[in-house]
Amino acid sequence: MEPTEFIWMDGELISWGEAKVHVLTHSLHYGGGAFEGIRCYETKKGTAVFRLEDHMKRLLYSAKVLEMKVPYSIEQLNEATLELLRKCEMKEGYIRPIIYFGYGKMGLNPTGSPIETVIACWGWGKYLEHEAVDVKTSDYIRIHPKSTVTDAKITGHYVNSTLASLALAGTGAHEALLLDHEGNVAEGPGENIFMVKDGELKTPAQGNILPGLTRDTVMTLAKDQGLSVREEVLRLDDLLGADELFFTGTAAEVTAIASLDGHKFGDGSPGPITKQLKQSYMAVVRGEDLNYEHYLTYI
Repeated sequence: MEPTEFIWMDGELISWGEAKVHVLTHSLHYGGGAFEGIRCYETKKGTAVFRLEDHMKRLLYSAKVLEMKVPYSIEQLNEATLELLRKCEMKEGYIRPIIYFGYGKMGLNPTGSPIETVIACWGWGKYLEHEAVDVKTSDYIRIHPKSTVTDAKITGHYVNSTLASLALAGTGAHEALLLDHEGNVAEGPGENIFMVKDGELKTPAQGNILPGLTRDTVMTLAKDQGLSVREEVLRLDDLLGADELFFTGTAAEVTAIASLDGHKFGDGSPGPITKQLKQSYMAVVRGEDLNYEHYLTYI
């Protein structure tokens, strides 16, 4: 992480070192917060935020799931993000908006706790450092869809992801794969997953996953390039029989999977369709493909 000069906290720009919360902040104890991960990229027209409005829409949706009365509109959050990036002179990096129940009350029911909103940004390169990663199926399953609201991006959900990531220690794998409560393929700890078979893309259907915005973008790009894309129930054997596998996510972008549970795909390097979609995606986020410039918000 590369710290920047400021963090936006409820309408004020606070210096990085002074942006603090109380140790009895409600969301710190109970996991009731909503957040987003957003990237901005350097383009020929200056820094651009990728799918800013869509991220803020999901942020407020996730907050609504927690019955948070957020005092900011999407437009205000968008402008706050751009103001922060300008003040920090950010050319390329990662943006983290978070809304949480603040200090003032304890007990599981957060009603009456103050709603606090923060936006931070910092320099962050590759999330998954390898060109193609080795993946291991986790013993942990994705959160049961009847135990939470699975399409909301809630902070407490990521304990599940943290446990799956910690369990990789000593395995040699770079990332985990979580199955759902029925043994179907769900997602990575912080990524959606795609398989390629005979030139066709398949990805787990919604219901037990976070339907990511990078996932949505890649599906759009693939369809626009004439590729067949299907959302369906996938089993582990389906993935093991694939020609290619890859992850998608704001942090991970498009990352090839070299192997799954010791089964190598091809020679372990990114396959042709993975390469094609990664190249297309990077052209979009860097403003090189003007057909998708509507995804970009320039600062």
